[in-house]
Amino acid sequence: MNFIRKILFPFSILYSAIASIRNYCYDNGLLKSYTFNLPIVAVGNLSVGGTGKTPQIEFLIRLLSNKYKVATLSRGYKRKSSGFILAGANVNAEIIGDEPFQYFTKFPNIQVAVDADRKNGIEQLLSNSSKPDLILLDDAYQHRRVKAGFYILLTSYNELYSDDFQLPTGNLRENRSGAKRANVIVVTKCPSDLSKQEQEVIKNKLAILPNQTLFFSTIEFDEYVYSEDGKKPVSEILNVDKLLLAGIAKPQTFFAHLQSNKEACLTFPDHHQFTEKDLLVIKNKAQNNIIITTEKDFMRLKGSLPKEQLYYLPIKTKFLFEGDNFDKIITNYVESSTRIG
Repeated sequence: MNFIRKILFPFSILYSAIASIRNYCYDNGLLKSYTFNLPIVAVGNLSVGGTGKTPQIEFLIRLLSNKYKVATLSRGYKRKSSGFILAGANVNAEIIGDEPFQYFTKFPNIQVAVDADRKNGIEQLLSNSSKPDLILLDDAYQHRRVKAGFYILLTSYNELYSDDFQLPTGNLRENRSGAKRANVIVVTKCPSDLSKQEQEVIKNKLAILPNQTLFFSTIEFDEYVYSEDGKKPVSEILNVDKLLLAGIAKPQTFFAHLQSNKEACLTFPDHHQFTEKDLLVIKNKAQNNIIITTEKDFMRLKGSLPKEQLYYLPIKTKFLFEGDNFDKIITNYVESSTRIG
């Protein structure tokens, strides 16, 4: 924690008080929460960014979309549009945001929508002639105006919410007690050799409630990097000159996975909208070498850099233990809610 963040601690107390009052009002009916007659799964975190929400949403899409008509609903962070938009043929990352555009590109059998007002977004989806069987709310843990049927809370292995403080001293959007709303808590980005002893330490730190289930996951990198025209094995490009580029929160794992010598690395802010000046910097830094970026950044960069030069590395969520139990908990919730609906 740097010095400036430490001296802002009084503001963290104020921020915590405001967030707590807001949650109290929702918990006690002073502010209205809306429910809907279909399964709604909300995925989010207590901190700001970098916990792996996108691969977790994609995991749920793969798990559920073969049996149900799935829709994702996101805010569409940093998009150059407003209101409700249902993704169609003419959308791009600027119109709906990079993460929703990634879902739309990868999963053509689902509906992808954006709306900062999640209540309105759900109502719009349900008014559609092809309304979904279930909705996945992306980054909606603090969106209390809609009460989801099931909450998945993510926290990063290296930055557990139990060790953090509220903004601006720390990175928490609300008090740690907000974790009690979660049905499932997933510790993401764990080392693959996480021991039983460390699992117990983390479980005690997070103060898991009897009605909650704790899981541990890691990031699984694809064996290939992909361009618009093809793919290359990661093993083949490890020892060639390249530029590594990331505009995501906490890109260190991405760089470490691909960096073998002294490759140039360029870092931009999370969800960065690349300007002409940025593109010139990237081209000058890369020269004629290949550029490897994250899948989310690729959604914003494709068409702006030479397609024979630009590649991305996909990632997936992989559960370290009891992954079948996670699947069962989610499918049981969806099936029971669908029957009730």
